[in-house]
Amino acid sequence: MFSSTTRSIPEPRRVPRHLAIIMDGNGRWAKQRFLPRVAGHKQGLEAVRRTVGACIERGIEYLTLFAFSSENWRRPPEEVSFLMNLFMAALEREVGKLHQNGVRLRVVGDLAAFEPRLIDLIRRGENLTAENKRLTLTIAANYGGRWDLMQAFNGLVLAYPEKAGSYTEADLEPFLAMSYAPEPDLFIRTGGEQRISNFLLWQLAYCELYFTEQFWPDFDAAALDAAIESYQKRERRFGRTSEQLQAAAGAVSPAPNFSKNA
Repeated sequence: MFSSTTRSIPEPRRVPRHLAIIMDGNGRWAKQRFLPRVAGHKQGLEAVRRTVGACIERGIEYLTLFAFSSENWRRPPEEVSFLMNLFMAALEREVGKLHQNGVRLRVVGDLAAFEPRLIDLIRRGENLTAENKRLTLTIAANYGGRWDLMQAFNGLVLAYPEKAGSYTEADLEPFLAMSYAPEPDLFIRTGGEQRISNFLLWQLAYCELYFTEQFWPDFDAAALDAAIESYQKRERRFGRTSEQLQAAAGAVSPAPNFSKNA
């Protein structure tokens, strides 16, 4: 169980420990090329592969991708059907590769809406990769931040009805869909939109936000590095002042020198 950024200050890191991404712009990428929208989604899967590899190389420990929101059911039925089939095909082809590369797969969201075959593939992938520790890849599918909060509240009330009226953040957090992961350090949204679209509403409380015009199918290692570089320039205060940060940095004394000539 990881601590909350509203209750404790995380250790500063040059590279984000947890990266969350809204993979936006697949359809517009295809439209620019006079291709059907589904071609953009296929190319978006290639960007997922590149990003997983780039995160492993940079030492990122958690990668969370918003693949299908609870609001995406409003899209044309043929596009929704294609996305479900693409998800199943990706699980069939990619889980073995993820396992070979030490990646743990998790899928969060209201999975009850999916057909049994898809749910079975998800569970198989999670079970196969459960012990891997190199990178935790979370796919948010039929996920919404408000859904997450409501299912967590309902789980909390059912588990501890006697505490009604006195629940705390610490009581709720174990029931959140991503209680196994630290809060994201860096959030990226591709495609030019500048909103979080009901994604990880609780977990993004102190996350650094980064928006890029680049469409998701074009996202690559260089684009990831640009986002990390922006992140490294941020002053992560967590409620403190700049002066406090500077004082804390100055208070760190150099490591003692135990050599004979010291």
